[in-house]
Amino acid sequence: MAASTAPVANNLEAFFMPFTANRQFKKNPRLLAKAKGVHYWTPDGRRVIDGTAGLWCVNAGHGREEIKQAIAAQLEEMDYAPTFQMGHPRAFELAARHAAMLPGDLDHAFYCNSGSEAVDSALKIALAYQRARGEGTRTRLIGRERGYHGVGFGGISVGGMANNRKFFGSLLPGVDHLPHTHLPQKNAFSRGQPEHGAELADELERIVALHDASTIAAVIVEPCAGSTGYLPPPKGYLQRLREICTKHGILLIFDEVITGFGRLGASFAAEYFGVIPDLMTVAKGISNATVPMGGVFVRKPVYEALMTGPENAIELFHGYTYSAHPLACAAAGAVLDIYRKDGLFQRAAELSPYWEDGVHSLKGTPGVTDIRNLGLAAGIDLESKPGAVGARGYGAFVKAFELGLMVRQTGDTLAMSPPLIVEKNQIDEIIDIFGKAIRQAA
Repeated sequence: MAASTAPVANNLEAFFMPFTANRQFKKNPRLLAKAKGVHYWTPDGRRVIDGTAGLWCVNAGHGREEIKQAIAAQLEEMDYAPTFQMGHPRAFELAARHAAMLPGDLDHAFYCNSGSEAVDSALKIALAYQRARGEGTRTRLIGRERGYHGVGFGGISVGGMANNRKFFGSLLPGVDHLPHTHLPQKNAFSRGQPEHGAELADELERIVALHDASTIAAVIVEPCAGSTGYLPPPKGYLQRLREICTKHGILLIFDEVITGFGRLGASFAAEYFGVIPDLMTVAKGISNATVPMGGVFVRKPVYEALMTGPENAIELFHGYTYSAHPLACAAAGAVLDIYRKDGLFQRAAELSPYWEDGVHSLKGTPGVTDIRNLGLAAGIDLESKPGAVGARGYGAFVKAFELGLMVRQTGDTLAMSPPLIVEKNQIDEIIDIFGKAIRQAA
C-alpha cells in the first residue's frame, strides 16, 4: 500500500510523549491551545496562568510580536544556511552580542539546538581541551547527585537523577558524582541561599584523591539544580568548587540552561554568584523557546588552546546540522533586544523579594515540608503518602491545572518559575491557586 500524507483523525495515540505517563495522560489529557503573556488557554477556552514559563524557558512571556517579526523576516530572507565550513551573518552577530554580555573572559559561543546538546558539546570541548594541552589522561567527568543535564548519553552519565539513568545501561565510563546539596534537616524553608552545606564542595577533594587530578577533565554542576526540585547552592559552595577546580587544573562547567538569561535577576548565575566557569551551557531563555536553540559559552584560554595546528585543520570535530540556524539566531537576537528594552533581568531582581514572601507564605500549609527560593523560582516539597511516593505531588499538579495554574512536578516536589514579565497581582494569584491545590490534593 502506498504511503499516505492525508489528514487522519486525532485520537492522541500516535504521539509517543516525552517524560510523560502516556497511558495515564491519554485517559485524561491536559491540552494547551493558545498562549499570550503569562497565560495559556485550553482548547475549550479555559485560561491557565503559566507558573513555569513553559519548561523554565519562556522568560519574556508568550507571543512576543518582536520575536515573531524577526523570525518571519529571516524566513523571508533565508530559511537555512549550513555552518560547516560556511557561515551566515546572524550567527556571528549573535555570538558577538552574547560575548559582550558574558562575565569574565567567557567570550566565544558554540551553538546547538537544546540544553541536552549543549551539555554533550561542553563535555566534548572539555575533553578536547585537556588533550590539546597535553593532558590526554584527563578523561574522567564529575557530575553531581540529583543533577539534571539533559538526556544525551553524556548528560545522563554526569546527571544524578536515578530514573533518567537506570534504564539505559552502563552509560559513559569514568564518571563520578559529588553529593547533592539538599539538606532539609539544616536548611528547611531557606530564603535565598541556604546557610549550611558549603563544605559539601570539599567532596571534590576526596574524589581527586581517589582518582588523581591527572585523570579528571571537568566538573559539571547546575548553579541552582532545577529539574530535581530547585536547589539553590549553599553560601560559599560554588566559590569553593571554583577554587578546587582551579587548584587541580580541572575545568568547571556551569549548566545554566535554567538559570541563564535572567532567572536569578542577573544575566547568568555566574554573574549573580561572582563565579566564572570555564564553560557554560545555555538554552531555554536564549530564544524564549520560540525556535529551539542551545549553546556553550567558552572562556578564551579554552578556545585558544584548541586553535593550534595547521590553519586548514578542523579544530573540533563536533557540531550539528542546525547549529546557529538562521531562524534561531534571528529569534535569539530579538530576545536580547526585549531583555534590554524591558529591563527584564533587573525586573526579576526587583520582584524576587515579593516572590520570596509569596512562596514562603505557604509555610504551614498541610503537607508542605520544605520551601526553597532564589530569583524568580521556587521548589516546594510535599510529604509523601505512605507507600505511594509521588502521588501527593501528582495530585497537587493536576489539581493546580484544574484550578487554572501550571506548575512542574517531580515526585512529591513541585517547582514554579513564572515568566519574568509576571506582575505582583499575578504572583498573588499563583500563590493563592497553588495553596488551594495543595490543600485539596492532600
